[in-house]
Parts: sequence; structure tokens; C-alpha cells
Amino acid sequence: MSAAREANVRAHILVSGRVQGVGYRAFAHRVASQRGLVGGVRNLDDGRVELDVEGGKAIIEALLLELKVGPPAARVSNLAVEWSPASERFSQFSVWY
Repeated sequence: MSAAREANVRAHILVSGRVQGVGYRAFAHRVASQRGLVGGVRNLDDGRVELDVEGGKAIIEALLLELKVGPPAARVSNLAVEWSPASERFSQFSVWY
């Protein structure tokens, strides 16, 4: 359980490819929630999906591996991550509209 108790960090993630209209937000919500991460996911007008995730860095890095694959109909072409200190403003993981 020590990995879950490491200092929390924030990852701002932009996912490009065929990631809208394929259940990507629901997939991201499910895998992030299962890992105990907090934050949210939304579609962007330019076709990308944006995630703002907070939790242990190792847990977020494991999430990134799943996000690179996505749900079956998705085709992820790029995943950009920007790390920063956790804001501690989230209490759960949400889908933002």
C-alpha cells in the first residue's frame, strides 16, 4: 500500500486519434476510478480527449499504459502528458461535458 501513499501528482493528458464517439470517456472514467484516481475527462472541440488526473505517479503511469490502448473502437495516435503538483481540488473522477 506504500505506492498508494506516495505524494500525489497531477497529470494533464491530451489524447489524439479516433477517441471521440467510441466510448473513450467512459473507458477513461472506468479505469481511472478503478485505480482510485481523481479528476475528470472531457471531449475537446478539436477531436482530442482531455484528462486531468491526480493521484500517485506510479498509478497514473499505469493508467497511461491503458489510455494508450483505449476501448476496442478507439485508435490512439498520440498521448501528451504534462506533470505538475497535485491541486487536491478533486474528490472523485468525473466525466465533464
